[in-house]
Amino acid sequence: MASKPIIPKEQLSAYQRWELASLEDNPPPPPEPAVKLPTAEELERIHQQAYQEGFAAGVREGRAQGEADAHRMRELMQGLDQALRGFEHAMAGEILALALEVARQLVRRTLSVEPERVLDVVREAIESLPQLSEHPVLVLNPDDANLVRQMLAYEYQESVWRVVEDPHMTRGGCRIETAESELDATLETRWKRIVSALGSDGNWND
Repeated sequence: MASKPIIPKEQLSAYQRWELASLEDNPPPPPEPAVKLPTAEELERIHQQAYQEGFAAGVREGRAQGEADAHRMRELMQGLDQALRGFEHAMAGEILALALEVARQLVRRTLSVEPERVLDVVREAIESLPQLSEHPVLVLNPDDANLVRQMLAYEYQESVWRVVEDPHMTRGGCRIETAESELDATLETRWKRIVSALGSDGNWND
């Protein structure tokens, strides 16, 4: 078998020429480091740390929320207390007004049924005078004048007193006039004194 002729390297074409590439031009990539997985103890430690941090954050958030809720609750309670006080004040005023109206109606009815009650008023007024001066004047409603004249004749010196009838005076009251002073025991004045003591300012004729 005849051997093939050897062709010099310089005579080879680009398609015929082939050389082994150098291994140093493209070095192989370095091996990737091995992934180290956490141990069970590390996982437990991470879990405990996350739990503690979450618990602490929850406590802070819960405390802040609790303080905010407590503040709102205090504001609500203060508002409720003010509302209750206002309600109690309004109710007390209405109850007092109702009680005074009932009392006024009872007094009027009593004076119409028992007109002799005026005698107690006159006695109290006379006895409250520091001393009895000469010629005192007793001013009365005409419907009360006859009852009082009979009482004065029986219990006091009638000649000392001068009874003056005043149709504008409400039954059940009187006024004493002396040279030194004047005593107002009219029903309107006595009523206003009682009402003022109760913290109201209503008048008898309101």
